[in-house]
Amino acid sequence: MSDGDTSEQARKTAEALEYLTGFGNEHSSEAVPGALPHGRNSPQRAPLGLYAEQLSGSAFTEPRTHNRRSWLYRIRPSAAHPPFTRVDNGGLRSAPFTETVPDPNRLRWNPLPEPAPGTDFLAGLWTLGGNGDAAQRAGMAIHLYSANAAMTDRVFSSSDGELLIVPERGGLLLRTELGLLSARPGEMALIPRGVRFRVELLDADARGYVCENYGRPFELPNLGPIGANGLAAARDFRAPVAAYEDVDRPTEVVNKYCGNLWTATYDHSPLDVVAWHGTHVPYVYDLRRFNVIGSITYDHPDPSIFTVLTSPSDTPGLAGVDFVVFAPRWLVGEDTFRPPYFHRNVMSEYMGLIEGAYDAKAEGFVPGGGSLHNMMSAHGPDRETFDRASAAELKPQKIDDGLAFMFETRWPIVATAQAADAEHLQRGYDDVWRGLERHFRA
Repeated sequence: MSDGDTSEQARKTAEALEYLTGFGNEHSSEAVPGALPHGRNSPQRAPLGLYAEQLSGSAFTEPRTHNRRSWLYRIRPSAAHPPFTRVDNGGLRSAPFTETVPDPNRLRWNPLPEPAPGTDFLAGLWTLGGNGDAAQRAGMAIHLYSANAAMTDRVFSSSDGELLIVPERGGLLLRTELGLLSARPGEMALIPRGVRFRVELLDADARGYVCENYGRPFELPNLGPIGANGLAAARDFRAPVAAYEDVDRPTEVVNKYCGNLWTATYDHSPLDVVAWHGTHVPYVYDLRRFNVIGSITYDHPDPSIFTVLTSPSDTPGLAGVDFVVFAPRWLVGEDTFRPPYFHRNVMSEYMGLIEGAYDAKAEGFVPGGGSLHNMMSAHGPDRETFDRASAAELKPQKIDDGLAFMFETRWPIVATAQAADAEHLQRGYDDVWRGLERHFRA
């Protein structure tokens, strides 16, 4: 089957998908009636000759609100596999990042170069940087991907962390152990730690961003004084319904484990879960459904008000990583400089652009590219944006021509050697602030 035929079939499959809804819910689904046992998780004989298997995404004794686990009822148990062997990591890297020293400079990259023909999602992963230690389950990594082929007869999983995928160009069909998800530009997908999946393309090619979260699983942020409603609504997160592959042919299974890739060839597809229930579940979310909260008097809140999901740390309010979206919104503040203000932050910020333009940068920050402002590095609007916003008539303004996001983290983001030396690194990024002139009048 040609790549075009594969994409067409993937699009038809994506258009027909149905979902469960609700982030953090105890979901349940069966692809065949009667496949889910009732009244117990591991009966003496599971229904329909299936095997019962628990997939734990958290320690058994973590508090109920943080506990993640799912029971899977599958054709073959995951334990039935040959040994894994090491394979080359390609462009994929993991923490600790020791190839380079932490860099206080502001950095910005153009989009990844186009990949070679036949590059699938896994082969197209390229690590920009990160922090922490994957083996210690602390910190995060930022990857980019660029692909022009479907993953065929191979699946991938990360034992190191959950994968938050943000498509920028081209849609993805994600075939996971628990069912199918479709994620297009303007949406995000979340694949839990250890869940196996295969990526097919809905278009000729695909490009985007991935945050690998080594720490506590993402959760919805507490709303505090905002109250019961606002930001991302739990009901807008969609989980898959059960779908399985009963396929007896060689399938490559690639596992990212403590920073390295390991592979084994199974004699069947491991995406053979006929039914499941639990909380360790993949999701897809439409970023344009985010309910933006902002000021209706003066100034504007800190960008934390745009948090979609957060991975808490052991310090209240200090996230291992936040996923933040700058969705369409109204600006109405009186006597207010409306673009993001000049700033030095104890957190480190990686920003990407999905479409359009970002209101703090008039040029140079393009879809598929990204900027890194590490802790305490001074950043803010460029000169053109500053001049325009300082002189603008302050009438209600709708920001709807761009969709940007941010991975924000408690620790410095250390760039990989391949990112620090990349041809698509913008060497003159500092120049965007050189035109900011002295206006002081005593």
